[in-house]
Amino acid sequence: MPILTRLKRDLQRLKDWLPPGVARWITLLSLGFLLASLLGHGAQVWALAPDAQGWLWLLLGVGVSLLSLLGSSLLLGLVLGWLDQQVRWQPLLLAYLSSNARKYLPGGIWHLAARLQSLRRGGEIGVAPMPMGLALAAVLLDPLVAAVAALVLVVAGGLQGGLALVVLLPLVLLHPRWLSSVLSWLERRKAGALGLEPSSAELLPGLPQGYPWRPLLAAVGFVLLRFAGFACCVMALDLQPALGWGGWLAGFALAWTAGLVVPGAPAGLGVFEVVLLLRLGVALPEAPLLALAICYRLVVSLADGLAALCATADQRGRGLARIRN
Repeated sequence: MPILTRLKRDLQRLKDWLPPGVARWITLLSLGFLLASLLGHGAQVWALAPDAQGWLWLLLGVGVSLLSLLGSSLLLGLVLGWLDQQVRWQPLLLAYLSSNARKYLPGGIWHLAARLQSLRRGGEIGVAPMPMGLALAAVLLDPLVAAVAALVLVVAGGLQGGLALVVLLPLVLLHPRWLSSVLSWLERRKAGALGLEPSSAELLPGLPQGYPWRPLLAAVGFVLLRFAGFACCVMALDLQPALGWGGWLAGFALAWTAGLVVPGAPAGLGVFEVVLLLRLGVALPEAPLLALAICYRLVVSLADGLAALCATADQRGRGLARIRN
């Protein structure tokens, strides 16, 4: 029995008796899943190492992934604008990029905590300090809109046995009738992890009544840029003939959403890779998918690290300039 099939069966057996802290167990099981697959296909994965042209594709993937981070910061700015907050775009970009690498820390929430602090201080991302509830709503609405946009892109793979219809349902969550309740629930869930008292994180009344179309469209563009970096990895390994680009996009969007929404998984580590393997494993062998997942993880991690280093250096340089003046 293939290792992927056997582990999928074992995970199905485990799901009914996981102890408290399910998110942490999901992350550990995902990493164990990957490790077992690598042990079973290590030689095959190594044999699929990119050639010289493939490394150029991976380098292009790093560049595209860096560009996608600019789109991600734009998304946060549009969310703030939708909440009727004035935004200073250059400080927003630097604060966003400098905090982005913190998502790799255990817990997967430290990048959100850094952005929350910046919004609360004022004079940085925003012109004026934001109330705690509204700042937390902005920080949580940003990934919520991104997740909904990614699920919309799953329809690029066709009906997929009705999955394309199911993934459109989260669009309802952004409707003004439901959004306040969803954000209130998310705030109560995240308040403890962010070191806040639940009462201090209550959502302030007065959310805009219109649908957040501009943030949603920006999020679609951001996810497409993220997929472009993934597509460079597909090209690097010469896997594009194995599946149409619609299928690649659908599989990527579903895996990326899972990595984003599963709590406790730093940067979706393990969760993204496992969902990608399970979703596309019916169309491709395990070894090429493992090689693809590893290449993409290296590409996006390098892009995140470079962006954080450059933004932090720029912020420190500006701080030193102010001190000297």
